[in-house]
Amino acid sequence: MPLLRATNNPRRLNEIRVRVIDDPNINAANAGGGEFQVTTGLLAKANDEHLRGVLAHEIAHDDLGHVARAQTLGTGLNIGVILLEQLFPGSSAVTPIAGALIANSYSRSEELEADRHGVEILRRAGYSKEVMIDTLTWLLQTSGGDSGGGFLSTHPGIEDRIDALRKLA
Repeated sequence: MPLLRATNNPRRLNEIRVRVIDDPNINAANAGGGEFQVTTGLLAKANDEHLRGVLAHEIAHDDLGHVARAQTLGTGLNIGVILLEQLFPGSSAVTPIAGALIANSYSRSEELEADRHGVEILRRAGYSKEVMIDTLTWLLQTSGGDSGGGFLSTHPGIEDRIDALRKLA
């Protein structure tokens, strides 16, 4: 498992869990605590390099502690909604929108950070940054040109992610 050994905070193999989700869509996720989820769609359609790129990205989220931070942010936002409702009755009708904007922008920055750290993990494991760029290009082509982004999207546009990675030394 070269990618797992190439992290800042390596986990032992017995700390890693990979759950396969029966879903034809191409997707993967980090559930935190060394648990990763991949869809049958990803496994059926990705070649080894694409799978390596996706996993490097998800392992980067784990190595950087993004899930734990997202959980803390979510708890803080929920407490904020409760306090605002106490101070300003009726404000809870507006605060979910503000909370979603805050949480999603936080997630966008984490996606870019996971891309960069995923490239670093790939390099440490003996691969080039092109693995991640090729993976994102494949995802863009496979998604029918849907680049992500959008007002409430949690991921930046794929073209923006590819451009950011091309600028890395």
